[in-house]
Amino acid sequence: MSLIEIIILALIQGITEFLPISSSAHLILPSALLGWKNQGLAFDVAVHLGSLLAVVIYFRRDIGNMIVAWTGSLISGQQTDNSRLAWWVIMATIPAVIAGFLAKGLIETYARSALVIAITTLVFGLLLWYADVKARQNKTIYQLTWKSALFVGLAQALAIIPGTSRSGITMTAGLMAGLDRESAARFSFLLSIPTILGAGLLVTLDLLEAQTAVDWQAMFYGVLFSFFSAYICISLFLSWIGRLGMLPFVIYRLVLGTVLLGFVLL
Repeated sequence: MSLIEIIILALIQGITEFLPISSSAHLILPSALLGWKNQGLAFDVAVHLGSLLAVVIYFRRDIGNMIVAWTGSLISGQQTDNSRLAWWVIMATIPAVIAGFLAKGLIETYARSALVIAITTLVFGLLLWYADVKARQNKTIYQLTWKSALFVGLAQALAIIPGTSRSGITMTAGLMAGLDRESAARFSFLLSIPTILGAGLLVTLDLLEAQTAVDWQAMFYGVLFSFFSAYICISLFLSWIGRLGMLPFVIYRLVLGTVLLGFVLL
């Protein structure tokens, strides 16, 4: 890949990983519009690492508090807000892990197409709008129950279908569970940490098995630009979501899904 391709794709990955607009839909646009080739496994590892570093650094205090509280709960048996939140993140990650192992091959064979991505971008965009408008959004992240956390985790498992958007479906489920917009987003971002880590490890294993040459320059810039774009995206999203709501992202998804559908059908 050329440097401009590396930068654009890394920026796209970093931004769309955490916005409820589907990274899969955006990563197929450059190839559809400009004829760019697939970025390859090594670059996938790089942008996953950049995104992971961004969310871990942004939530470093929350993560530290959760780890300390969770460890303490194992010793004392007493739960705090942070230890419960840590347990809910663990619980909500399990469905995605199971879905990933059971359906990964099936999805890659039958569902990784522009048509599927276009349809899921539209359908889950409308579902996000419904959740944002109809759900009672009055709970904070510390009022999340284990049932609600499991519900969000089951929803996240659907993100294995390209175009669904992991962030989008987990925020949708969080809103349906009664979380306020910022809390739904924060739980989605915290939940992304084990998910991105797991996905990155799987891609890394695929890369090691492929035994292909690695473009270290592409990986460096991939990590760098995906990190900065993801970090800025998380910060701005959490600052704006309470005022803006999900409607701008719903409209964007509907436009994007329609454009992709046009590419497929016309």
